Amino acid sequence: MLVSVDHKIERLDHCYLYHKIIYNMLRIEMNTRPEITISSLDADRLYKLIESMPKNSFAGKAELESELERANVVAPELVPPTIVTMNSMVKFIIESTKEEFELTLVYPKDIDSSGKKISILAPVGSALLGLSQGDEIEWPKPGGGFLRVKLTEVVYQPERAGELHR
Repeated sequence: MLVSVDHKIERLDHCYLYHKIIYNMLRIEMNTRPEITISSLDADRLYKLIESMPKNSFAGKAELESELERANVVAPELVPPTIVTMNSMVKFIIESTKEEFELTLVYPKDIDSSGKKISILAPVGSALLGLSQGDEIEWPKPGGGFLRVKLTEVVYQPERAGELHR
């Protein structure tokens, strides 16, 4: 079968456009994720936690590793007081309903049935790490879809309180 030069050029144009669209989507996604800062102490503890767990033992492992890789890691005493660190208590508001709630970001060993704690191993938990007061994220709804949630206050942060061994 003979293929005209025009057809080949048209096909190349479509491939180029497809790759350009994918590239731009990835670039936009990367640029819309808020910058995050975490303490070197949290980073060390989280890397040790990941290493101690069996391979493929939790669904959010890749996301947590990705967050740790892209984070700006600083000494605990240099973490700004409005940043979510491990064991921080955070207040949120659901943008659509204006409903407020509080959660504490914890290690898996500290999770309980109160509904007031979220594990760093949960995808939403790893998404919270390093965010700053005023940042917004999309929170998955139980039945599907997402809610836009704004971090309104870091109520408690161990670094701010000088409690680094918590």
